[in-house]
Amino acid sequence: MTGSAAGGRNRLARGATSVGLAVLGATLLWSALAWPSAPDPVVSPAAVPPSRQSALVSPSPSVTPSVTQSVTQAAARRTPAPPAEPDVRDRVAGVVLPESHPVTLAIPRIGVRSRLVDLGLDRDGAMEVPRDPDRAGWFSRGATPGALGPAVIAGHVTWNGANGVFHRLGNLRRGDQVSVSREDGKTAVFRVTRVSQYAKSHFPSRSVYGAIDHAGLRLITCGGSYDAAAHRYLDNVVVFARLTRVHETRG
Repeated sequence: MTGSAAGGRNRLARGATSVGLAVLGATLLWSALAWPSAPDPVVSPAAVPPSRQSALVSPSPSVTPSVTQSVTQAAARRTPAPPAEPDVRDRVAGVVLPESHPVTLAIPRIGVRSRLVDLGLDRDGAMEVPRDPDRAGWFSRGATPGALGPAVIAGHVTWNGANGVFHRLGNLRRGDQVSVSREDGKTAVFRVTRVSQYAKSHFPSRSVYGAIDHAGLRLITCGGSYDAAAHRYLDNVVVFARLTRVHETRG
């Protein structure tokens, strides 16, 4: 799935195919959120903003994981900071719900129905991956699905040679439907707007985690060729979607 976390790489070394997030947690994720108290490209979890604020801050340029911290800091000194973006709360578009914990994910076109587990950060500051390959996980440091901002859900593509929950994620197409039921009794229904594949070294952190003016959803897994020597996929598949309607959860 998503870029490798430290724990994920250890499991992959034992023959497991991990979703991983290509070092998104510390190097890409928090640089995309651009919390002002963190001048360095790597931000400790203690400096992470509350989830409702993280979707509202302006993103900074993403940091490629192959670049060392010293080189990144030197480049930052040479590159002027981008102008601050206006607060997206002043230009919200479409339906937006209050925060509520997500419960289940359903993607009819590829036959996915999964209870969601919470994903936090590991000891290295990278996003955790689901321990169960048959379950998807919601990144609990970001927006909840249906609330303003990009909610992020990740899942394995394969695990020990068997298909994971997001094995067919790359088959989604523009217009497909994704539903997330929530603890408040509402189901947020999203429409896929784009399905893209990126090399892990060029993961689009700004597009995935940056500020947006609507309730968005990003589904992430691994893709592309599998490097058997490194026990990892070389790419990430990212599905972009936006909230289009809301209905009461049945039952």
